[in-house]
Amino acid sequence: MAASGQQRGVRIQAFEPRWRAAFATLNIEWLEHWFVVEDYDCEVLGNPEQYILANGGRILFAIDGEGGALGTVALKHEGDGVYELTKMAVSPEARGRGVGRLLMGAALDLYRTLDARELFLESSSLLGPALALYESVGFRHHPAPRAGSHYARADVHMIWEP
Repeated sequence: MAASGQQRGVRIQAFEPRWRAAFATLNIEWLEHWFVVEDYDCEVLGNPEQYILANGGRILFAIDGEGGALGTVALKHEGDGVYELTKMAVSPEARGRGVGRLLMGAALDLYRTLDARELFLESSSLLGPALALYESVGFRHHPAPRAGSHYARADVHMIWEP
């Protein structure tokens, strides 16, 4: 499946088993750069079929003209029509080229096709450019609806309000 949006030879593609390693590699690189890889990250990245896809979630990739994965993002179904935008990462060499915005647009387009009622994300106040991207597409800051998070690094909770 190719989703909407081509940019400088970059296409968006849905998860296929051949992209499993890229899903982990892209996210681990990003996590090690900014934070640490937590136990829950290892579980999800090691088995995205179980932790994301099996429950109705989706994973998208930004693929370059040579077939390399430049970035990824996931929509994790939490149940009852609630989805989390998660595991968004762009390779260091592709950062600043609009790949994150392309992935975000494709994820929002995909979300609109789902039988869903809420899209949220958890992030960190340390990630100014990411937060600016989220805000620019309609995510708004909200108190977390539950105590704690899957991630120790998460101190920001946002809900998409287009």
